[in-house]
Amino acid sequence: MNFPERLAADAALIEAHLQTALLNRADQPVTHAMRYAVRGGKRLRGFLVLEGARMLGVPESRALPAAAAVEALHAYSLVHDDLPCMDDDDLRRGQPTVHKTWDEATAVLAGDALQTLAFELLTDPALGGADVRVALVAALSRASGIDGMVLGQALDIAAETAGRPLTLDEITALQAGKTGALIRFAAEAGALIAGADPMPLRRYATALGLAFQIADDILDVTGDAAKTGKRLRKDAEAGKATFVSLLGLEAAAQRSRDLVVEAEVALAPYGERAANLRSAARFVVERQS
Repeated sequence: MNFPERLAADAALIEAHLQTALLNRADQPVTHAMRYAVRGGKRLRGFLVLEGARMLGVPESRALPAAAAVEALHAYSLVHDDLPCMDDDDLRRGQPTVHKTWDEATAVLAGDALQTLAFELLTDPALGGADVRVALVAALSRASGIDGMVLGQALDIAAETAGRPLTLDEITALQAGKTGALIRFAAEAGALIAGADPMPLRRYATALGLAFQIADDILDVTGDAAKTGKRLRKDAEAGKATFVSLLGLEAAAQRSRDLVVEAEVALAPYGERAANLRSAARFVVERQS
């Protein structure tokens, strides 16, 4: 199965697993909002979990709860990022954001519940023994908390009131948490499940995560809102420093391509088994959404 087919197939698997996990829950607006929030998207993070596991000889059925967990966590972050107190967005994945479809309180609670669902999913015995599940819980906690995604978001908010544009080093550090940390967890999860050395996948994910964010900054300038499914040009409107504003469009694009090469080099120990992960790195900088 080639990369586009695999990405689509994995997205369908993850979607089904998440919706099944939300069956037989309280019939409340917050539950409906959770189901709404996890619909759609590329599922790139979940794909990284499943493909890393497959590459290391772990059946996708065993890794699926971890793939669903990282997507639930990612969905929570998007619901909260879209809130008026954060990025104040009206559109996500081509549909109205959760707080626009319901209300702010429901969106906050839906995000909270998706975060806890992620850790519930990581307790699934299918993932392996208690040591594997604890390792996954610890890794996702670090990636999503004050040492990872939350720290990145906090730095992003602080930058808006700092009174000066961030430097390139500061933006790189911010995005290593806000975007990169969850991508690193996703790439390493397969190794954790397989009991393998995660370092090559960590190096791959570090380059991939930064390339992903640079590509996002480029899309914010050059993209089509109908394809991205979200509001564009907002960084420029807010006067925020980005990789594009600091490097220029062409230099930013070249930096993203260089990072793809770094990601591909990191996969050398896996040979041809890593073909789809190499394709994922190229997809990150070529995507239109």
